[in-house]
Amino acid sequence: MKVKEICEKLELNVHVQGDLDKEVHQGVVGDLLSFIMRTAPEGAVWVTIQNHVNVAAVAVLKDIPFIVLASGREPLQELIDSCRKENITLTSSKQDAFNLCGKLYELGIKD
Repeated sequence: MKVKEICEKLELNVHVQGDLDKEVHQGVVGDLLSFIMRTAPEGAVWVTIQNHVNVAAVAVLKDIPFIVLASGREPLQELIDSCRKENITLTSSKQDAFNLCGKLYELGIKD
C-alpha cells in the first residue's frame, strides 16, 4: 500500500511529505532506538512516541521511509527538518500505538 493511502485511511497529520507513492508492506512499532535498529525491516512504516532527531537517523540507517508519531505527539522542529532533508514522510496521530498498529494490520501491513 502506498504511504499516501495509509495517511488518508488513518487520517494522519502529515508534517513532512516524503515519497508519498512509496509502497509499504511491513511495519514496526517501538520506542527503543536500539531495538528498532536491530529488528526493523527495510522499507517499513515505524510507529513510535519518540520525538527527537535520532528518530530520523535510525530511519535513514534502516531505510524506513515513513514514521508515525502516536498518542498525540507533535514533532519537534529538528525532527521535521531531518525528515525533510532525508525525504522521510513524518506524520502524527492522536491514536495510541496499539490502535494504530491494529489499523495498519487491517490495511494489510504485516510483520
